[in-house]
Amino acid sequence: MEEDDIYTKDGTVDCRGNPANKKETGTWKACPYILGNECCERLAYYGMSSNIVLYFKHQLHQQSATAAKNQSDWSGTCYITPLIGAFLADAYLGRYWTIASFSIIYVIGMTLLTLSASVSGLKPSCSGKDDCHPIQTQSAVCFLALYLIALGTGGIKPCVSSYGADQFDDADEDEKKYKSSFFNWFYFSVNIGALIASSVLVYIQDNVGWGWGFGIPAVAMGIAVLSFFSGTRLYRNQKPGGSPLTRICQVLVASVRKYRVKVPEDNSLLYETADDAESAIKGSRKFDHTKDFSFFDKAAVVVQSDDEKGSEDPWRICTVTQVEELKAIVRLLPIWATGIIFSAVYNQMGNFFVLQGETMDTRVGNSSFKIPPASLGIFDTLSVIFWVPVYDRIIVPVTRKFTGHKNGLTQLQRMGIGLFISIFSMVSAGVLELVRLGIVKRHNYYDSEEIPMSIFWQVPQYFIIGCAEVFMFIGQLEFFYEQAPDAMRSLCSALSLTTVALGNYLSSLLVTIVTSISTKNGKLGWIPDNLNYGRLDYFFWLLAVLSVLNLGVYILVAKWYTYKRAVGTLRG
Repeated sequence: MEEDDIYTKDGTVDCRGNPANKKETGTWKACPYILGNECCERLAYYGMSSNIVLYFKHQLHQQSATAAKNQSDWSGTCYITPLIGAFLADAYLGRYWTIASFSIIYVIGMTLLTLSASVSGLKPSCSGKDDCHPIQTQSAVCFLALYLIALGTGGIKPCVSSYGADQFDDADEDEKKYKSSFFNWFYFSVNIGALIASSVLVYIQDNVGWGWGFGIPAVAMGIAVLSFFSGTRLYRNQKPGGSPLTRICQVLVASVRKYRVKVPEDNSLLYETADDAESAIKGSRKFDHTKDFSFFDKAAVVVQSDDEKGSEDPWRICTVTQVEELKAIVRLLPIWATGIIFSAVYNQMGNFFVLQGETMDTRVGNSSFKIPPASLGIFDTLSVIFWVPVYDRIIVPVTRKFTGHKNGLTQLQRMGIGLFISIFSMVSAGVLELVRLGIVKRHNYYDSEEIPMSIFWQVPQYFIIGCAEVFMFIGQLEFFYEQAPDAMRSLCSALSLTTVALGNYLSSLLVTIVTSISTKNGKLGWIPDNLNYGRLDYFFWLLAVLSVLNLGVYILVAKWYTYKRAVGTLRG
């Protein structure tokens, strides 16, 4: 019995493929390497992406609306490619080898981007600091590098948080209680990287040069890869469970084939493997049957033709656990959809907040030192770093007294509060723009590059988004990991990330629609190149209204949600 307790019971194995030894692998021993990898990778990503809209506008000579649209499209792609990485991780490679291989692609992309901004012939020719005229090839090389990075990050984003959580045994209550703490530290690491990026690196890009500004993130990504490989012997690895898409299709096909079959009232009559704990899916525990979406239960009903075949055909008969996998994904989809509007709001930090800040007085106090507009993102990061311990040490204990829940708030409640708070960020940005335009009109500052209004008036909108992130994004991260089927955790992490992608695409679509409608009859529209002639506040009001409607939908969806119920343990 004592020897059995040495090994994990959630199916994890060590780097040699043997059952993972609790004393020698996993827990906080392995996490510093994963957290170090994430911190450096996020430093590299944000160091490049925080200011990329201004690179498009000034170095690639794009108009404001075009630059914002290209930033949204690229950023959105960075959150769609995780579906590729997640599929490979869950089905064939496992999380370790997916992270390792895609990191190499990432480094190649970062290197190419650095060369495109520093090597003569590849970088645009400029007659002044911001008066550049790139040829088509130079723009193409830049975008090739950026989309290589988007592919590379697709193998890292969906796997790293899940891989860190894998280091804690789900079947060991002592280890499991640290899992929620890991997600907080994970997001803390993300924001340490973002803090350095939005302060030091943005300053270097604006005042030293884009070659150095992209080169340092490339080096940081190299350090991230080294950090990850350094912990190889300490990691616990979940075995890939085969193609999750195939299993989903099998349930759909089997259900349709048996659409006339009646589901028995007794759940025990549905098909399941005889093993007490382990399901037919490699690396997955069994799941209890749930009553909703009963049409899919038809796939687990045993009929006479199934017995006649001898061996079970997975396209005709599926286990209850396999059916419950599909149900778990279907239940997540409405919650997932309500994250899209939030992500569109979050995306404004990377484009219209920066463009708004560029029109304001960027001096620090009365000094001659000017802060780059994109560096205001540091207040979002500082907000996250402030609110994480406040949430963990104050909000959780206080709410626990009222709710009786071990975490104070459920993950769904936490996410709902984040959606509510995000509304006020758009209200803050809209009010600021209204005041800014009022100053422009009163003093005829229409053609001024900067108006005498401090950029630090933007701090509240950044700080509010940071607060909303702590509730929404960390809650979402934990929710999608916990509610995912065991053999689909990377895929569900990728699914949660696609809300960011679709939020970016939604923002891009809204810009396109707004520009198309508001520029009719020769008008300048809401978002002209010179924002002093525009009505950017209308765009912020639009997002605020959409956020209110989205919160209403979320409340209805969250009340309907049914949590998954896993059964038993696994041995690697």
